[in-house]
Amino acid sequence: MSALEFNITDHDLIKIAVAVICGGLLGLERQYKNKTAGFRTIILICLGSAIYTMVAQRAGVGANINIVTGIGFIGAGVIFKDSFTVSGLTTASVIWISAAIGMAAGSGNYTLALICTVITLMVLLFFNLLERYIDKVHRDKLFTIVFADANYENLDTIEGIVTTLKLKSRRVHISKKDGCLQAAILVTGHRQYINQLDDKLLQMDTVKSF
Repeated sequence: MSALEFNITDHDLIKIAVAVICGGLLGLERQYKNKTAGFRTIILICLGSAIYTMVAQRAGVGANINIVTGIGFIGAGVIFKDSFTVSGLTTASVIWISAAIGMAAGSGNYTLALICTVITLMVLLFFNLLERYIDKVHRDKLFTIVFADANYENLDTIEGIVTTLKLKSRRVHISKKDGCLQAAILVTGHRQYINQLDDKLLQMDTVKSF
């Protein structure tokens, strides 16, 4: 079986350049926000997807499904989950879309690659402002409170304060450790009132930490 001939043409160089430019634009946004997958990572993902697509086209085989599978593993690596929260989903989505953009560039669909890059940047940058506004007027915060004793009335007192501040709360987890009551409470409402709840908890002698 003879080796696949792959002579680099000007068209191939354009595909590579478009992939690097698109990946660089997305990578800059991630790098600016100090995310796990930053400038170089997104460029390499976009460029790699373009090269795989170029080779697959030249060989007359379909490598697209393998790209999607490989990117899935990389994306899963930047998602972190603790007991109550999940982070890294946006970065994983950027990795996923950058691979698709690289495939578009590698197949010669430059307009599609550039348009998708612009749309992705708009979602990341401008929609972020909308997310901040929503977070301001409707924010969720998980309070993990350790009380000074095992008296359940202390928990009722805090839930009363939550109601007074026009907030909503939900008990996520309650336990006892070393003779102290521990409670995880999910509080929802305006950020201003949640900050006021922080101040009140700091002033309570019955609260050891939160």
